[in-house]
Amino acid sequence: MRLVFCGTPEFAVGTLEAVVHAGHEVALVVTQPDRAAGRAMQMHAPPVKQAALAHGIAVVQPEAIKNNAELRAQLERVRADAILVVAYGRIVPPWMLALPPLGCINLHGSLLPKYRGAAPIQWAVANGDALTGVTTMRLDEGLDTGLTLLAEAASIAPEATALDMFESLAGIGARLMVKTLHGLECGTIAPVEQDHAQATQAPILTREDGAIDFARTARQIYDRWRGFQPWPGAHTRLRGKNLIVHRMRLGRTDAIEAGVLRVAGGEMAVGCGGGGSVVFDEVQMEGKKRMNAEEFLRGFQVRSGERLGE
Repeated sequence: MRLVFCGTPEFAVGTLEAVVHAGHEVALVVTQPDRAAGRAMQMHAPPVKQAALAHGIAVVQPEAIKNNAELRAQLERVRADAILVVAYGRIVPPWMLALPPLGCINLHGSLLPKYRGAAPIQWAVANGDALTGVTTMRLDEGLDTGLTLLAEAASIAPEATALDMFESLAGIGARLMVKTLHGLECGTIAPVEQDHAQATQAPILTREDGAIDFARTARQIYDRWRGFQPWPGAHTRLRGKNLIVHRMRLGRTDAIEAGVLRVAGGEMAVGCGGGGSVVFDEVQMEGKKRMNAEEFLRGFQVRSGERLGE
């Protein structure tokens, strides 16, 4: 097939590579503009752009696409059979949806209609799900409401983070997109209407999502930490300052008041709702470096009974 590929982060690179290796012609890649990042605020090209250039594929990086006449004319000249959309980060406008004969094919990081929205992988982990997956679908004007094509499930290990699942699902999704294109080419895929009554949402993450609520159970707090990696992570307050928790694990089920510290043997445990606890293994006080728990406890003279979150 002759294709246009729209994508931006590392998650989308595997799919681009897979369709190229499957023999499809990617005539154009559409990705987001280079962005400044890091302390030096140096410009960085999106991973998809880097992969496209390595294959000699033409790349465009429009700031906006909704009313972009230049991009529209360019896509019309390409005359693609399908437009693939994988974590592009922009809403595809109606004019673009109508261009290719086979439609705009999206790879979504959940088993639709569950977890429609911007952060399906993160919320599946944060909610403690044991199962997730990827779905290919035809985009329409709704939010992940289009006809589904193929889906493949994947287990979420109890200790897996969102970062782990991004890596796993990227590989599964790449293979599924190739399989989807083959099915569309052969006419063996029958698009299926989603059961909209079963839809759940996966809204874009905010910094507030990473704030630890110690009224939650230990498992819920731990799952949210797993799901919100690398951002917004998990954070609370100690002595009126922000405390970032870089690594945590489940603790023992014993009587510690929710939000109260227990320090013993270099271990930093915090009580949670329901009688359980979480153990902070690596933390970072506002304005300070990352430290393991033992180093932090010693350096800040932290004692049992101190309260977090205030």
